[in-house]
Amino acid sequence: MASMWRVLALILSLLTLTAALAACGAAEEADRNGYSESSRSTAAPAATAAPAMASEERETSDSVAPLAPSSGSDPAPPGRRESAQPRQSDLNAGEVDDNERWEDYLDYRRDYRGPRVREVDVTERYTITVLDRGNRPVPNANVFVSTDRDTVFEGRTYANGKTQFFPRAFSRTGGAGLFRVYVEKDGESQYLDAERHSGDQWIVKLNLDSRDQSGRTPLDLLFLVDSTGSMSDEIERIKETLLSISERINDLPSRPDLRFGMVTYRDRGDQYVTRMYDFNSNVRRFIRNIEGVQAGGGGDYPESLNEALNVAIDDPDWRHEDAVRLVFLVADAPPHLDYAQDYDYSEEMMEANRLGIKIFPIASSGLDDQGEYIFRQIAQHTMGKFIFLLYDEGGAPTTSHSVGQYTVQQLDDLVVRIVEEELSHISQGRGQ
Repeated sequence: MASMWRVLALILSLLTLTAALAACGAAEEADRNGYSESSRSTAAPAATAAPAMASEERETSDSVAPLAPSSGSDPAPPGRRESAQPRQSDLNAGEVDDNERWEDYLDYRRDYRGPRVREVDVTERYTITVLDRGNRPVPNANVFVSTDRDTVFEGRTYANGKTQFFPRAFSRTGGAGLFRVYVEKDGESQYLDAERHSGDQWIVKLNLDSRDQSGRTPLDLLFLVDSTGSMSDEIERIKETLLSISERINDLPSRPDLRFGMVTYRDRGDQYVTRMYDFNSNVRRFIRNIEGVQAGGGGDYPESLNEALNVAIDDPDWRHEDAVRLVFLVADAPPHLDYAQDYDYSEEMMEANRLGIKIFPIASSGLDDQGEYIFRQIAQHTMGKFIFLLYDEGGAPTTSHSVGQYTVQQLDDLVVRIVEEELSHISQGRGQ
């Protein structure tokens, strides 16, 4: 659990840096913006009441002042700083992209013998790519797949212009041999009749020109954080590392219109189950809320990740149109699968796919085989990547996860690169 909060600390450093990029020249305006936290009932969706849960406490973040600049900060423009090189993370992480290594992932699924999971059959996969007239990716296009009877799938393309359709995950596909793919964006639409099993790449072109190169890309980053466990010793470390790498993102090729949000979660019977801080570009106030996070509860191993995913996907004010929507899930335990009247992570990941929200789970120490399987399901279904911490044993970073070969980077480098990759797709679509 301690290492999980170490992960959060490093990612929060990234938050601060990315915000500097997005809010360059506008710090005073940001301070004038409000930042609000909202809460909701933790009751699960059911005809009968869920087991009793403690009511949520509300942290009245509106009543606290924004953070003052740290004593070591330098107000000079980034290009004029002469301070020492920013600190680097000493925490290594690996990543795997199961959509890129598809056959390996299918082998992993077949070989899984761990505790039960919510099975979603993805063994038949079709990647739908939407392009404009210049063969550039079209993000946030609405995609519908129908049989001759009804619509069986609805999705939204990610920044790379892609989404995925898994016929066997939907009972209504039955024995359909032909699918009609209908795509629309900005008043333009097109359809494709795709024969089943004739190829797994479906490309649809819209009569659209490359998008306007002016303006900043809307980027919504939400951090979904397991806040259980004995965290007293780690909270100070989180605060100390918020500004530790203050220049790292200044060289990104794009200046996104960046907003941050957060959902923390624990378990039923704890002080709260979920707590949501909605999106806002006021990073100082957001950091203030982060500093107020306290760890506790979570007496057993699984946590209320099902409900937390539902909150993270449904409750925040996600931007649509041409926004990039990313979730970084930081956790070291799988969801409870034994609660009555609970949400279902498999349905939530399908809803994220429908809304074009990409999820990157970050597995901290102690995540078991069941948790790995579920985290990889979530990442694969939303076209994200599975990220996992590495620990030195005999001098070499290693993991117990069943990932085969994997890349190794410092965690903050890895997260920065992921953000860069997502933004680069938008730049490509603008013809840059």
